Amino acid sequence: MALIEIKGLYKSFGRSEILTDINLDIEEGKVLVLIGPTGSGKTTLLRLIDTLDQPTRGSILFHEEDICRLSSKAKLLVRRRMAMVFQKPVMFSRSVYENVAYGLKARGKRNSRDEVLHTLEEVGLKGYKSRSATTLSGGEMQRIALARAMVIKPEVLLLDEPTANLDPRSASTIDYLIEHLAQSGTTVIIASHNMAECRRLANMVVVLVKGRITRTGRPNDTQLDRESSVGFLDSIDPSDKV
Repeated sequence: MALIEIKGLYKSFGRSEILTDINLDIEEGKVLVLIGPTGSGKTTLLRLIDTLDQPTRGSILFHEEDICRLSSKAKLLVRRRMAMVFQKPVMFSRSVYENVAYGLKARGKRNSRDEVLHTLEEVGLKGYKSRSATTLSGGEMQRIALARAMVIKPEVLLLDEPTANLDPRSASTIDYLIEHLAQSGTTVIIASHNMAECRRLANMVVVLVKGRITRTGRPNDTQLDRESSVGFLDSIDPSDKV
């Protein structure tokens, strides 16, 4: 049975319908990549799964419970079992250590020093714990944001364009960490423009165009001609913003 089941999901902002009749099953421990052009609804779908936004109608079942119908307090408990890393990572004006430890402290885990230091080492930032997070490079900030997500050991990790605008070395590091998380059993959902990254990481690909799912399949299934539903992907610039 799927870990997350999305049924008849719609999302509108004012008169603009962003997502239309989304139906999707996401299996536990898999990497699912949402791919599509700017404005296709990828980020909106991640935010709905993370209960940051409320759908116009439809349901999202997590462990067979419709999280869209929960109280605000109950949604917070669900969100603590997930982690989301935004395209532009949010850094607090504090040390790298404090930034990574934030999620654990918010969950009431005070004796977290060893976990934080181990996670910093995993993301290649050993020795950075006392440095100011806001003074680091974009690639280093992205690794801090990922470490902050990793350290809480989420059931579901949501990543919005995790390698956009990064140099090749930083992007390769992020890809490796995503693979490592998936191998450890974390369910990973990625919004991406990067078809090459999609083919490297994904177990399943979902193509979104104008708020609708036009195709689902294995990564190699998307290698179609330009007249197909996903042919436009060949021309997408991976650095485009969502």
